[in-house]
This record gives sequence, C-alpha cells and structure tokens, in this order.
Amino acid sequence: MRNPGNIIRAIVTLGLSLSVAGCWKENMGSQPKAKPMQESVFFADGATARPLVEGTVARGDLELDSHLYRGFVNGKPATEFPEHYPTPQDGPFPTRGAALRSVLEHGRQQFTIYCAMCHGDAGDGRGIVIQRGFVPPPNYHLDRLREAPVGHVFDVITNGYGAMYSYGDRIPPEDRWAIVAYIRTLQMSQAIPVNQLDAGQLQQVGGPR
Repeated sequence: MRNPGNIIRAIVTLGLSLSVAGCWKENMGSQPKAKPMQESVFFADGATARPLVEGTVARGDLELDSHLYRGFVNGKPATEFPEHYPTPQDGPFPTRGAALRSVLEHGRQQFTIYCAMCHGDAGDGRGIVIQRGFVPPPNYHLDRLREAPVGHVFDVITNGYGAMYSYGDRIPPEDRWAIVAYIRTLQMSQAIPVNQLDAGQLQQVGGPR
C-alpha cells in the first residue's frame, strides 16, 4: 500500500506547480510592455516613445537660450560667442588677458580629450585615429571652415556631422564653447594676416621690423 504522506506531498507539489504556471500564464511573470524602439500597435504613428507633453518643464537646466545651448540666433548659426560666457557671473565673453587665456587653456584640454584623436593637435585632420585608417575629417584650416560662423562649429560638436557623432550629451555647453574658442585660435595660428601681428610677433616670424 502506498504511503498516504507521499500521495499528499505529490498532490501539493502538483498544485503549486499549476499555480505558478497559472501566474505566468496570466502575465504576472511576463507583463505586457513596450521594449525600446519597438513598434506600437496602440498609437496611430506606430511609435512607442512618446513626445513630451506641451509645457513640460525640463529636468535640470531649462535651455531657453538658443545661442548658449544650440549655437543659433534667430534660426541661424551664431556669428559671435554668447554674451555671457562661460557663466553669467563672469560677465561678457573675455577678449584678452588672463580670463581669455583661462578659457583657451580649458578649451585646449577639452579639445585634447574629445577631438584631437581625429582632428589632430593642430586641427589638420590627421589625428592618431585617422592614421589607423579611419575616414579623415576636414582640415580646420580650409577657408570654408575658417570663415564658418562659430555657431556652426558649436552645432557640429553638439549634434555631430557626417561620420562624427554627437557630443551634446558628453560635453556641457560651456565646455563646447571653450573648444570652439580654441579651434578659432588654432585657425588663427595658421592664417592670421601679417598686418595683425605686433612688432614682437613680426620679429619672431622673420617679417619686417
């Protein structure tokens, strides 16, 4: 005769197994959800990722200043640096002296970290990655890039261009502007008109005294 205890244990085990299976069957273990980039059958446009509700307040900085955060003024690339840069308490963007050197040194550091491996230390598009076979970026010293507005350079850093990906989520806006300032310095170092050099600079390059 079979042991009644074994029969009871078998019945209990079977019941628990059926209960667990039932829970899974009812989506308690695998609930319906939208996976990233999955097509939606609920929304008419087929997208699971929904746009922000109009009037939603941004988490963090409210990026109302298009010039500072996007490099655009009235829908066009800015031709000047933001009026207050790098932070409001520092006053207007510095044009000379120790303040400017501080910004340019910071821009050089950021350029070395994020840009030089492709664009090269001199901005000639011959960085170490390019020497390993990657598609070379354009030379900063081309006329079209030397004459491009600073807002265009900022926008390219922010959103990427061609083979270059976006750095908007990697580099804060203030640092991006510092990089733009340093790039302008690199460009000037290779193409500054002689009539803009002072006597000491002319002597260094062997020009008229």
